[in-house]
Amino acid sequence: MMESMITNPIPTRAEVLDVANAVMDGTDAVMLSAETATGKYPVQTVETMARVCLGAERAAPPSERVRLEGHFERTDEAIAMATTWTARNMRANAIIALTESGSTPLLMSRTDTRIPIYALTRHERTRRRMGLVRGVYPVDFTPVSIMAPIKEAVTTLVKRGLLKNGDRVLLTKGDFTGPGGTNEMKILKVGDA
Repeated sequence: MMESMITNPIPTRAEVLDVANAVMDGTDAVMLSAETATGKYPVQTVETMARVCLGAERAAPPSERVRLEGHFERTDEAIAMATTWTARNMRANAIIALTESGSTPLLMSRTDTRIPIYALTRHERTRRRMGLVRGVYPVDFTPVSIMAPIKEAVTTLVKRGLLKNGDRVLLTKGDFTGPGGTNEMKILKVGDA
């Protein structure tokens, strides 16, 4: 995306605008290739790309990149949209998604709430996939008891310093019957359990 930086320490205006527009359009990731693999200025290229991305994220208003009206075919889609709408309107500090496949956090990320979404999963493949999704932070999590996964999930995030007492969070989960089973949303206050 910053091809001129293969040989120049400063990108062209068009390249900067391309990166900024990609970010404002809701792209999950931007990529460099020859600029860092064989270019003369790999460190400056990465620093420039990061500056442009962060600036574009700050400047762009949150966008609604998915539909919130109409009929939802799947339960997990309805839960994802209800959760992001509620989180935004309650000014929640975080969204926690207990997930197998990553489908629910992926759907949530498309609404661009600017609220961190923590995708807790035991599956390495899902964590890797979620690491590429904008606004989603994968966390390795295997509940000890399927009877108390919510408390364990919140405790895990508090121990990692991602949540603190008093934070308002929304949590989604399924019945642990396999992928695509998200059918529940809870509103929690950290420390009230």
